[in-house]
Amino acid sequence: MKSKTIITKHDPREFVRGLQQILISDSKRIGFLFGAGTSMSSKRGRSKDSVIPGVKEMTKIVVDKIGQDNFKKALKQIEEELSATDMGFQIEYILSCIIQKEQVVGKETLCGLKKEEFEALRKYIEKEIIEVVSVHKKRELFIKDLLHCDFALWVSHAARKNPVELFTSNYDYLFELALEYHNVNYFDGFVGSFEPFFSPSLVEDLKALPQYQKLWKLHGSLGWAYDDKNKKIIRRDQRENSIIVFPNFLKYDNSKKQPYVSFIDRLIKFVSSDDSVLIVCGYSFSDQHINEAILTALEKAKASHVIGLYYDDIRQDSPVAELAKKQPKLSVYGRRNAVIGGKYGNWKLKTEPSKDDSIVIDLYFDEDAALPIGGSSSDHIWTGEGTFKLPDFEHFVTFLSAQAYEQTGGAAR
Repeated sequence: MKSKTIITKHDPREFVRGLQQILISDSKRIGFLFGAGTSMSSKRGRSKDSVIPGVKEMTKIVVDKIGQDNFKKALKQIEEELSATDMGFQIEYILSCIIQKEQVVGKETLCGLKKEEFEALRKYIEKEIIEVVSVHKKRELFIKDLLHCDFALWVSHAARKNPVELFTSNYDYLFELALEYHNVNYFDGFVGSFEPFFSPSLVEDLKALPQYQKLWKLHGSLGWAYDDKNKKIIRRDQRENSIIVFPNFLKYDNSKKQPYVSFIDRLIKFVSSDDSVLIVCGYSFSDQHINEAILTALEKAKASHVIGLYYDDIRQDSPVAELAKKQPKLSVYGRRNAVIGGKYGNWKLKTEPSKDDSIVIDLYFDEDAALPIGGSSSDHIWTGEGTFKLPDFEHFVTFLSAQAYEQTGGAAR
C-alpha cells in the first residue's frame, strides 16, 4: 500500500504575526535586500508604465536603438543561437554572447564582426542600459508616485536602536531619490563633497556614523567611476566608464572587486550579527555571489534569519526551494507556497476568519473564493487557501506603512 505524500500547510497569519513583531521591535537589526523587481514595480497604483522597464522590455528598447547594419545582422545571428537554447534572447545572454565572441574571435570574424566591432557593440549596449535606468533626469514626473518614497517614509518614522541597512543590486537612483525626498540621513560608502570618494574603512567600521541609515549598492551605481590619476573610486555626475556590474556571465568575477567586495562583506557581517533579520524583496535568488554571501553568513549566525519574499509560485524542486530546504534560517515566502524552517508547503489558513479578521488579513493574504458543493448554487466550502501578497513590492510597502499605526498592540489576526 502506497503511503500518501503529506504536504505541509503554512498558516500565513502565524508567520505575518512574527514578521510584525520583528518590524515593531526596536531591538532587532533590520535589513532589506531589494532586487530588480522593486525597480520594475516602482509606482503605486498599478501604473502600466513602470519607472524602470523589466528585462524583456529593456531588451527590446536597447536592441531597437541599434542602427548599424553590421550590428543588426550580428544580433540576428545571436538571436538565432540563443533561441536554440534555454536562455532566450534577453539582455544578459546577449551581452554574455557578445563578450564570449569578442574573447575568441582573434583576427578572424564571427557573425560578420571583427574583435574591435564586438567591443564597440558591447560598449554601445552597455551605454544604452545606463541610459534606460537613468530615470533620475525626469524624476519630477514620477517622484510623488514612487513606492520607494513610501518605503523611505517608513524608514524615517521607524524608531530603532540600530539604523536600517538597505542592500540593493539595482544601480538606478530610486532609493537615493526617495531617501532624500523625505530628508533621511544615509551613508552609502562615499565621503566628501566636490568628488566624493569611496571609503572601504568606513564601510567596514560604522562607528563614525551610528545613526545614519545605510545604503549599499551591491552591483554599483550610476555615476561611480575609477579615477586613474588618484587611484580611487569617486562619484560624480557622469556616465562614462561607470563602475557597474553589467548583466553578463562575467558579473560574478567583476563583483569580487572593489567596491563590491566591501558591500558583500558588509552583507555577510550584517546577516551574521546577532538578532539580525534580512527581508528580501524583488530578488529572484538567481545571483550566485549574493546567495553564497547569505548562506555563508547564516552558517555563522546564532540568532539571525533571512525572509525572502518571492514574486512567484515556488516549485518543490526549484533551486530557490532547495536553498531554503538546506538552510532553515532562510525562509522563502512565495505567492501560493513557501519554504519555512526547511519545510515546503502551501499557504492555508487553519481556521476561517471573521469578517473583521478578513479585513486585516487582506493586507497580506488574498483568500480564494469558496468552492461550490455538488450541484447547489448556494452551498459552498471554505478552503483557507489563497495568494500571499507581500512578495509584490507595492503590497509589501503598504504592509510596512500599516505597521507604523499598530505599534501599540496591533498584530496579525
